[in-house]
Amino acid sequence: MDDEKLKFQIGANIAAHRKNAGLTQAGLAEKLNYSDKAVSKWERGESIPDVLTIMQLAELFGITVNDLLSDPNALPGNPGKLEKAMTQVSEKALKRKANKNVILALSSTLVWFVALLAFVLLSSFDFLEKYSCLLFFVAIPANAIVLLSLRSAWHDFRWNKVLISIIVWGSLLSIYMTLLSVFQYNFWKIFLLGIPGQIAIFLWFRMFRPAKSTEEDKSNG
Repeated sequence: MDDEKLKFQIGANIAAHRKNAGLTQAGLAEKLNYSDKAVSKWERGESIPDVLTIMQLAELFGITVNDLLSDPNALPGNPGKLEKAMTQVSEKALKRKANKNVILALSSTLVWFVALLAFVLLSSFDFLEKYSCLLFFVAIPANAIVLLSLRSAWHDFRWNKVLISIIVWGSLLSIYMTLLSVFQYNFWKIFLLGIPGQIAIFLWFRMFRPAKSTEEDKSNG
């Protein structure tokens, strides 16, 4: 099978399963964090999504990766060599993804373990006991920073907007609780700073979203 036939084959499968799922091209693009132009190019067979995106599509449609790669007109149970190779690649990518998820879970566990350990140690001192609970509020943005750093190092930016938002609001919450616990100062207005911060985060990712899609289109074209 040549590359052009594979592109049309995958595109036809994406279009069929998208319609079965009741999604428009724009709706599917939104779920994948791509532009509707990129989805349109996939379905027309002008380009193909990368392996991880194919896995996302399969998960979204509730099918296997092989369902997206196989010829819809072929006899069942008779995949071609290229489909088998792509399936093997996707299985390896899925394994790497599982390993990364384990690393993320372990990292989060370590952050909260450190917070818990510090809480136990500080709470053993009478003059620090009432402040020891603040460590758990600090752990919220700290955990998000660790996850953001790992995902960015792996060039996985899908959760960056959420993680950065957690860092902003978690930091404000930590400062608020510290002022409230240490100085008995109810400085609730500090949360107002999160509003322009959240707007800036939204606009930042909105601005660079088309750029990402354009780069993917060029690499897949």
